[in-house]
Amino acid sequence: MSKPFLQIPPFPGGRGLSIVQPGASTFAPDEARRLLTANRVGGAFWAPPVTVKAGCELVLVPGNAAELAVMLRNLKDPGVTIVVPPGLRRPTGYALIEGPFDPWHVASQASEVWAGTDRELATVAALLGKPVRLFDAERAARQQPDLIKALEHELAASQYSSPFDGQPWSLAQAIEQLGEWRRLIDGNRAFRAVYGVARWKRVSVDPLLWDGTGPVRHARRLIPGLTVGTPVVAWKSRTAPALLSAIEAAGAAIAELEDGFIRSVGLGANCVPPLSIIADRTGVYFDPNASSDLERLLECGELPPRWVERAGELRRTLVRAGISKYGQGEVTAPPAVGPGRRILVTGQVEDDRSVLSGGANCTNLELIAKARALEPDAWIVYKPHPDVEAGHRKGHVPDAEALRYADTIERQTPIGALIEQVDALHVITSLAGFEALLRGKAVTTHGQPFYAGWGLTRDMGPANPRRTRRRSLDELVAATLIGYPRYVDPVTRLPCPPEVLVQRIAAGQARVSSPLIVLREWQGRLRLLWQRLSGGRR
Repeated sequence: MSKPFLQIPPFPGGRGLSIVQPGASTFAPDEARRLLTANRVGGAFWAPPVTVKAGCELVLVPGNAAELAVMLRNLKDPGVTIVVPPGLRRPTGYALIEGPFDPWHVASQASEVWAGTDRELATVAALLGKPVRLFDAERAARQQPDLIKALEHELAASQYSSPFDGQPWSLAQAIEQLGEWRRLIDGNRAFRAVYGVARWKRVSVDPLLWDGTGPVRHARRLIPGLTVGTPVVAWKSRTAPALLSAIEAAGAAIAELEDGFIRSVGLGANCVPPLSIIADRTGVYFDPNASSDLERLLECGELPPRWVERAGELRRTLVRAGISKYGQGEVTAPPAVGPGRRILVTGQVEDDRSVLSGGANCTNLELIAKARALEPDAWIVYKPHPDVEAGHRKGHVPDAEALRYADTIERQTPIGALIEQVDALHVITSLAGFEALLRGKAVTTHGQPFYAGWGLTRDMGPANPRRTRRRSLDELVAATLIGYPRYVDPVTRLPCPPEVLVQRIAAGQARVSSPLIVLREWQGRLRLLWQRLSGGRR
């Protein structure tokens, strides 16, 4: 095989790195074979799955015309499938596979594989225990080389490293990461179209939606053949209402796209692309009116112990680095506060879907008033939402109105640092409540956020009858930050674990800039200035 057996998939925008380095390594051969077959990685595993025609399960993989001729002379039954390499004239009268294909999918269907120069499929077939026969340009090879031994030699003659930071990896770590990429790609294969992803988002979203077959299938109109149950994925809030209605009328199974919980360094309202997303096939996490993949994972799922262990360390890292949804905030001097209990009230975008669907009709002003009613003796700090402050979204509360109930308004201190400086939070559905839980703070919810109802918060909003299970904080973090979202590394543009993105943010390596971002920032400043000069009218 001319290429390494273990390769990084060619994700859109990926930096062309390798997971395999020159050197030598040691590993347990039986364990390596188990991991390879369990994860179905090696060779071009990201390529399209091709179905072998029934009755043609003997698969021939010639490297050239001479090898094909030898194979055909040895045939007793013409019922075969031939993999046609580039440049070879198409043979007639046989089932053919042309173009890239997933060798694991084909090998699992094959009854036997005959291979010439290109032995990738034959090696996969050998790993799966299928009969393999090798040919050269003149005859069947007299001494069949042991493909498993040859693979073990290749693996032992290499070292492995993380494509994210270059740190040494074991062979097992490399295989597990390839397996994660395989599961992501396989999960995307069913989607017939992607709706509502703006062009400025695609630089980071496309690697997370790629299915190995070519460019991500973005669509701006109803695609042909969309019928009941056809899977598509859509950013509903960014899909034209008429188009979304047509997709729903066709009965398509819509997986909903949204920003992840560790999103970016900078605001989405300023066209900063997201570095994490969710693609929820059941519902969406912020809408309590129906179930979601996250809710099902928390209510019914058995979270792997390794996830829970990782969640504890991830939570501590986020807190240490002061990382929140929109980046990293330095711990600053605390705002002026009075004695006694200190309460943070976080404003939200009032026409955001999380507030409209799960906010129990609570406005920002009502939230401050309810917090004062429940905490009459506390020092209350009100922090407006950054998108509202940027001048882009609904939810502005004039200062005089907010100060009827709050003791102070805090605009400068980053949310992570501000949470550290208070005793408790009151929220509608804000992600700040989840970030406060990470920091061990008491949280009172007045809507139905995704983290309410699991025994970790004081819930003043409507009860959710689907949420009956009690979860620990690290179980909530494991489901919410490890099992549910997808992340992309802003440096390599490869899908990555959450720990990699957190490391990039902490190291100052996750900031994205563009002329569009600068323009949006200035538009927001001008809009906010006009709003203040006009006395708070919108």
